[in-house]
Amino acid sequence: QVEDVVGCHVEDAITFWAQNVSRCNDLLKLSCALAEACPQANAVFGKPDFSKIYGGCFSEDGCWYRCMVCVTSAHLCFILLFQCQVLYIDYGNSEVLNRSDIVEIPPNLQCPRVAEKYRLWGLQIPTDQNLNMFDEGKKFLSSLVFEKEIKICHKGKHEDGTIIAWAEYEKIDIGEEVAKAGFAEKCTSPGKDTEERKVDVMQNQHRKMRASVPLWVNRSDHALYTIPRRRCDQVAASPRNQNFTGNRAFAPKEKMLASSSVPDTRLAQVKPDQKLCEDKEVLRRENVNLLQRQKELELKVQQLKRELQVCGNSEKEASRKTAESFEETLRTYIGTKMRNLAAKVKALKEVRHSNKNSHFREQLSQSIKVVTDGCLAVPCSLEKLQKIWTEYDLAQERIQLCRNVEEIDELIAKRDEVQQNLYSAAEELILEVGELPLSERSRTLQELSASLEMVCGQGSEADDSEEVFQQFFKWKSVKTKKLICVRNDTDTALQILADWFSGILKCFDLMSEASSDLGEVLGNADEILKKVELAICEELDTDLNEPDEEERRIIMSAYNKVIHNIHQEQSMITVIQNRYLASVEFKKQAEEWLNRRPDINNLLSIKKTVKSLKAQLRWKLVEKNNLEESDDYSELEMTGIREEVAHLRNRVLQEISKEQEEYEELTYLVQKWFPELPLLYPEAGILNYMNSGGLLTCSLERDLLDAEPMKELSTKRPLVCSEIQGRKVLLKGYSVDVNSEAKVIERVAKYHRAWDQQKEKSGLLQLLFLLFCKSDPLIYLMVPYYPGANLGALQADTPLTLEEALKVMKGVAQGLQTLHGANLVHGSLHGNNVFAVDRNQGIVGDFDFTKSEEQRAAANTMVVSNLSLVSPELKMGQPASPASDMYAYGCLLFWLCVQNQEFGIKEDGTPEVDVVVMDDKVKSLLRNLFCCNRLTAEQVLKDDCFLLVDAIPVSPQPAEEHEPREEHDSEKTGEKKMQLTEENGANPTQ
Repeated sequence: QVEDVVGCHVEDAITFWAQNVSRCNDLLKLSCALAEACPQANAVFGKPDFSKIYGGCFSEDGCWYRCMVCVTSAHLCFILLFQCQVLYIDYGNSEVLNRSDIVEIPPNLQCPRVAEKYRLWGLQIPTDQNLNMFDEGKKFLSSLVFEKEIKICHKGKHEDGTIIAWAEYEKIDIGEEVAKAGFAEKCTSPGKDTEERKVDVMQNQHRKMRASVPLWVNRSDHALYTIPRRRCDQVAASPRNQNFTGNRAFAPKEKMLASSSVPDTRLAQVKPDQKLCEDKEVLRRENVNLLQRQKELELKVQQLKRELQVCGNSEKEASRKTAESFEETLRTYIGTKMRNLAAKVKALKEVRHSNKNSHFREQLSQSIKVVTDGCLAVPCSLEKLQKIWTEYDLAQERIQLCRNVEEIDELIAKRDEVQQNLYSAAEELILEVGELPLSERSRTLQELSASLEMVCGQGSEADDSEEVFQQFFKWKSVKTKKLICVRNDTDTALQILADWFSGILKCFDLMSEASSDLGEVLGNADEILKKVELAICEELDTDLNEPDEEERRIIMSAYNKVIHNIHQEQSMITVIQNRYLASVEFKKQAEEWLNRRPDINNLLSIKKTVKSLKAQLRWKLVEKNNLEESDDYSELEMTGIREEVAHLRNRVLQEISKEQEEYEELTYLVQKWFPELPLLYPEAGILNYMNSGGLLTCSLERDLLDAEPMKELSTKRPLVCSEIQGRKVLLKGYSVDVNSEAKVIERVAKYHRAWDQQKEKSGLLQLLFLLFCKSDPLIYLMVPYYPGANLGALQADTPLTLEEALKVMKGVAQGLQTLHGANLVHGSLHGNNVFAVDRNQGIVGDFDFTKSEEQRAAANTMVVSNLSLVSPELKMGQPASPASDMYAYGCLLFWLCVQNQEFGIKEDGTPEVDVVVMDDKVKSLLRNLFCCNRLTAEQVLKDDCFLLVDAIPVSPQPAEEHEPREEHDSEKTGEKKMQLTEENGANPTQ
């Protein structure tokens, strides 16, 4: 049960009285009825009925309230003949009244009490709490509940009617606050009656000492509990009695709380008995504790005795086993000695056979000789070639920067002279390097490095001093001499032992006639065995012991120096080989252009042909338009004109393809050999072609194409669909001025260069042409047309499966990796800007090249469903970045996987991933895309989600796609329109 109540009285830190807010009118009616009935009623005489409700005149304001008699003189150790303690049942407080102030009330006023007694759920007052803490706890709880509207949730009920409840005020857990303040503690076993009775006894003791007397006499902290009038007080106002209009509803409570700390001297005799009971209880507990401690100590003494007995027995057993071991050792001493010696000799044989440390020292010594004695010298012609090549590059750079035609001839002559010198130097280097064993030396160094690193691992920074090798050889010489000396000692000792065994053999040979003086033959056998053992041990220690710190430093210094020299020589060989190959290539190409100059006659001829064909095409188009508007229209004649128009248009496109090939060749010559061509032939427009990345063409015009306007999608820029050589394309018109034209071309060229690195495997939409419009200040971008392939259209028609979505999004990640690798931020990745070609290959579309990254990211198209694709950092004003692209990527992946499931949005705008049902690997990937430290596109491609996805196939030609179909336009939801994107040339919203 849940109810709203107003606190009216506090008994202790966890117990309080409260009135239900709905009983306010009942309280008003009772007050009025008591004010009329009680002054004329009879006073109580004789023994009062404890179960009956009386009327009591509250000593503070003289008003009448319902009460019940709690304590009479018969329940005390002394007699009070004329007073009784009463409980005001509608408020919860109590006081001692004269019998004359307690009267009988009519039966209609004998209704249930308005106030209820509550106890905070799960709490108890500590048993060791003193009176000061008890009072402080009352004050603290009073500050939380008194005269405040609180919410109560019933948890149970005591036998005395006290309600166990959970209380809350303005979302504050009152019980939790009391526990935090230290005035109560959590119940360890709330279900046990014994513990609750203990707590009740303790609480009653405090109440008897603090509340069984008139609690309002001379209270010093009256101001603490002074409260304003509540709504019940205002309702209770009556013209009959001005005092009644004050704090009528809660007057008894105020009186009680205002003076609850002063005890009555007539009840002071209760305290000695209470103190005596408490002292007895303390002594009883101490006695129990001491008896328990005595039992524990007795058990400890018994345990120590047992342990001592066990130890004594163990020592005796150990002594006995030691004596037996000594006897066994003496009995088998000779056999054991010889077995140990034989084992050491066997180990010595293995050490001498393997000789690992000695082998490494020799290997390192040989490596030092290889890198020092066999090192290749740098060819003399290499430095000369590099110097001339630098001079040649500088001459080419000067020509490239030159803008004055009058100065260009002198620079070209200087360049040609340096070029001739470079040709001679390249020939010289080719001849000299051809005689060097570069491949063999490189292979030798590689094998040497691999063998050394297998033993010692990767080398560290080396000391450039040549003394490193000398120090190593000096140490190796000392080490070798010492090892030879030790081995000689071992061999001598073993030979003495062998001779001794030979003498023993003769001594025990019954057929031998040699002297049988056993003392002379045996000699000092123990000394011989000891010397052999010491010699073997010393050699084993010498061979097996690891080098000390100084020896390791010497070895590693030499090793690092060897590795450093190997890498240094390998780098030099690589430089020589690269320069050799470059020289061979230069010599081969220079022979073609050394005494010849390119011209643009072929390009100009093609341009002339294109110009003538365009004139014929325009004339035919005019003729076609005139025939269409003529009254003498002939379908046969119109068919012939259309065929001629198509033929001329194809011829124009063929010539433009040849023109592009010429431009490509000229671009190569400008970059490699002749940077002066753009200055010498400005009419060719070579620089414009190069600056646009090979996209810009002045020969192709939008008016010459058979273009179909897309009026419904051309609200912000012209958008037309056409067909070139059987391939459907889209033309997007950008409005540009003198200032923005160069910026647009620069952005287009940068995007195209990124695509050109991997072409169809780049994951990006290809840009075909960039062309101008003569009649309008527009620049048109031609891109392939993928009808019905963007994600928005697919999800609205036939949503992708999880497998299809992962394949598509892998391609999208590849496209983002290509862009980010070229330092490009897309900033406009959304559902209409990603294409799922054949439902299994993702392609990232291009973007609005007239806008910056931030402007593209702020477009209203950056949303799918109800999910914003703008990352939290962009919303906070930070610039667009690869991380913001990856956030949009994560939102698209989430949108594809969540299908029609409902999901929530967090405060920062990120979706609630955990509440939706999807693959665990995908969910893990999404968490890493929505966090602050997001994955990069390269890391996404390596994620477990895409491990089983097939490799990205080559992009199919748009002509292989299905015919266009109706889709939802991103700006016109609710209307069936073709939904194309800015990236495929059909989304004017960007």
